[in-house]
Amino acid sequence: MNRHLSDVTLTAAPLLEHGPALPALLVASVAALVATAGFRTRWSRRHGHAPPTDDTGARPPSPARRPGPSEADSGTTPGPGSGSADSALWRMRTTVRDTPGSLALLCAALAGRQVDILSLQTHPLAEGTVDEFLLRAPGELTGSELAGVVAAAGGCDIWTERADAHDLVDAPTRILGLATRTALDTAELPLALRQLLGRCTIRSLPAPAGGRTAHDVPPEGSLEDTVLRLRAPEGGTISVERPYLPFTPAEFARARALVELDARLGPRVPRGLDVLTLPEGSDITVRRADTRDVPAAKAMHERCSVRTLGMRYHGPVGDADRYLDHLLSPRYGRTLAVQTASGRIVGLGHLLWDGDETEVSLLVEDAWQRRGIGGELLGRLVAMAVETGCESVYAVTQASNTGMVAAMRGLGLPLDYQIEEGTLVVTARLDPAALAAARLPHGERIGTE
Repeated sequence: MNRHLSDVTLTAAPLLEHGPALPALLVASVAALVATAGFRTRWSRRHGHAPPTDDTGARPPSPARRPGPSEADSGTTPGPGSGSADSALWRMRTTVRDTPGSLALLCAALAGRQVDILSLQTHPLAEGTVDEFLLRAPGELTGSELAGVVAAAGGCDIWTERADAHDLVDAPTRILGLATRTALDTAELPLALRQLLGRCTIRSLPAPAGGRTAHDVPPEGSLEDTVLRLRAPEGGTISVERPYLPFTPAEFARARALVELDARLGPRVPRGLDVLTLPEGSDITVRRADTRDVPAAKAMHERCSVRTLGMRYHGPVGDADRYLDHLLSPRYGRTLAVQTASGRIVGLGHLLWDGDETEVSLLVEDAWQRRGIGGELLGRLVAMAVETGCESVYAVTQASNTGMVAAMRGLGLPLDYQIEEGTLVVTARLDPAALAAARLPHGERIGTE
């Protein structure tokens, strides 16, 4: 499709490209997933997404387990889908003794406070059982009061958090959806793991030199209280950390099955493109990119001025190959490429998974700047972040980079600005109220080739 750039409204949603073996592989791996199913910190932006290191940044499990947070004690009102005006939805997890009647006693205590159990799944452990509930409770009942009811009935290691209508979907249906997303796009694996395991920090780490697996993770992975590690299909390590709440063996098995599905399907990026017309009449193509585009991306870097590269990377660029292998890898996010009719890449936009945060970055070749390409890329990247459920996106640049600041302002989203030693961090919030008034692409998908 060919449209004028100023009239474009589109989102960068992926399309499926697969071979004849995909259905059988998908069914086999999804079966393993369903079989296991029952139901902004301070930015690491300081590194500006330089080449990856072998350090996970993960904290070792604390010897003494800390109590989990309770989010409703601040007196905030429930958000949309959190229940009616006089009730609220809660997710709760507690450990109970593995003895007859223990669960019944806990359920009776909840019923005594007019708490309705909407779903329950159990995670047997060597000692005791972890029970995970979805509850509808009276609106005046706080998280601390709910935990107190459970503790009085014999529960321990209690964790509560507000839920919403999305939690009402049963676990097999939810996991099938995550498996489908992972099958469509390699870049979906970290996001699917985050949705599978709840609030957690996920880091993809490359294999160190010498061919050894990072952290010597065994083939079956490792589970250590609040940290689990799995071998990534490309040879590195996927590290998942969740503060307060230890992972259960069932959750570990589900995560491992999802990674196995990704490994069986192999590298895949949706094929698709849009042909757009710039105001002066030139046609450009916007498409997804991956590591196969490293040579063309490196050639574009060589055509860029020192000033342009300095604005993007906040200083001199050393080993561009290593930067690009990282930036274009679907393991670390999604990349959009802008290319001319001759196939030359003249712009790159990255949406990068940064632990539990999301970074956006742009690079447009000098000769193609000030034509609206940067704003177009940024709008698409932010729309992709919205689709994946991100709460905010941030851009790291120099305070003198007026082009990037103007592009962020052009989104029509609430922005926060922070400056550290000449480095500007602009954060856009993606909450529903802000998105309702934003100027983002909506509705259309990139067409197939």
